Amino acid sequence: MKLKKVKEVPEEEVTVYGSTGTTIQWLWKKDDGVPRFALRRFKITPGGEIGLHGHPEEHEIFIMEGKALVFNDSGEEFNVEPQDVLYVPPDEVHGYKNTGDTDFVFLCIIPILPKE
Repeated sequence: MKLKKVKEVPEEEVTVYGSTGTTIQWLWKKDDGVPRFALRRFKITPGGEIGLHGHPEEHEIFIMEGKALVFNDSGEEFNVEPQDVLYVPPDEVHGYKNTGDTDFVFLCIIPILPKE
């Protein structure tokens, strides 16, 4: 068994996909000896966003704080808030925009895929 304190995990700025006001914490990742899933914590400040993007990993997301619009490139949109859960299938192009006046914080679990 392993334990970490979230406040001790570095926050890294997210700049890919036209992102603004966004940080990520890699709470558990392969380098920690975790074999199958990575656990990430994202924080998006008011007005910030993660632009449209896609990748081969599915996402299971738990909204912890704040409000946001989650959208895809097909025009589908969801207004999400704390206690909502979201599933993003592999390769679905998606993005997030903080629509509230507080930080939008969510946990995102992804599978650790083998390197090709």
